Amino acid sequence: MNEFIFLSSLLVFAGFLLIPLSRKLGAPILLVVLGIGMLAGEDGPGQIDFDNFDAAYALGSIALAIILYGGGVETRLDRLKSSRAPSLVLASIGVLLTAAIVGLAAHWIFNVSLVEGLLLGAVVSSTDAAATFLLIQKNRIGLKPRIENTLVLESGLNDPMAIFLTVALTAFMAQQDAVTAAEFARFLPMLGLQFGLGALLGWIGGRGLAYILNRLQMPPGTYPAMALAGALIVYTGTALLEGSGFLAIYLAGLFLRHHLRDDLIERVVGFSEAAQWLSQIALFLMLGLLVTPRDLPTTALEAALIAGVLILVARPAAVFVSMSGFGFSIREKAFISWVGLRGAVPIFLAIFPVISPGPVTVSFFNVVFVVVVISLIIQGWTISQTANWLRVKQSPEQGG
Repeated sequence: MNEFIFLSSLLVFAGFLLIPLSRKLGAPILLVVLGIGMLAGEDGPGQIDFDNFDAAYALGSIALAIILYGGGVETRLDRLKSSRAPSLVLASIGVLLTAAIVGLAAHWIFNVSLVEGLLLGAVVSSTDAAATFLLIQKNRIGLKPRIENTLVLESGLNDPMAIFLTVALTAFMAQQDAVTAAEFARFLPMLGLQFGLGALLGWIGGRGLAYILNRLQMPPGTYPAMALAGALIVYTGTALLEGSGFLAIYLAGLFLRHHLRDDLIERVVGFSEAAQWLSQIALFLMLGLLVTPRDLPTTALEAALIAGVLILVARPAAVFVSMSGFGFSIREKAFISWVGLRGAVPIFLAIFPVISPGPVTVSFFNVVFVVVVISLIIQGWTISQTANWLRVKQSPEQGG
């Protein structure tokens, strides 16, 4: 146990130490942390042999829940009014369009069944909350508020649709069923349950937590810890009822911050930011450890083609179709298209088909891993420059 704690703490500590370096280089810190995990793994000098996909899925769920909670707590509800409708459409219709386009491309590029191609499309269809919160909010790029709010809210809302598609298509893969409208319709109640329960329990949970915390008199340091514990109750309770725990905990954080006493907000936000950083670094280290680098070259070319389709075709098509009629300019739509960051969520979702009964193998996980790395390198490294080029940053007068 001492050796495990020593190694884990050393890796996480190294991840934090590299934050200033990543900012100097302009590299996404999540990409740097993934690299540390790979170096510490079985093919690197660290020689840590970690291939337990079940444990990675369980630990990844908790880390993602904490990341989403932190994103909700750091988002001010009163600033999201103009972003709610486009974010919801992009998080639903946009995800479906992305999954369909990437799925058809994967069907042709990998010469696999249409179901397996669509499954790959579903896994990479949602933007990543961890990457979006970190690269847009934490780096303070200075985007126009409506653009920033749309991107942040979308990344917190689009997980249920991606999870629904992944679960449904994984079931088709296991049963070797054809994807027909009738067969797919059987899963629609699950989608309604995911969205409905997630939204309802997130709203109730956030308001309920705020109500309790506002009326308690406790030592100051206990409020943030109690808030996080309560949010995790909302997450697991919703998941047990077969709703979207990820949507619920994001909304719980959002409504908690909105209804919390003013003197508690700063404490809760500060604590959640620390927990969010720790979860992000631990999660990406674990995902770096989980991948086997020597296996990546076998599918690297095809994965790069999929990444190209995702970045240059699927995401722009989803954005321009979903966001028509909401008053965004072509430049703003182009920027939102470019910031379709993929990160921990697709890698996390890729674990599910691998650990489920069926023909999906670890090579599926490797393809998704390469797609995410390419997204972080190409998109994550160029967000600020693209914002300057497309002139979507707010002026100093707007910022003041």
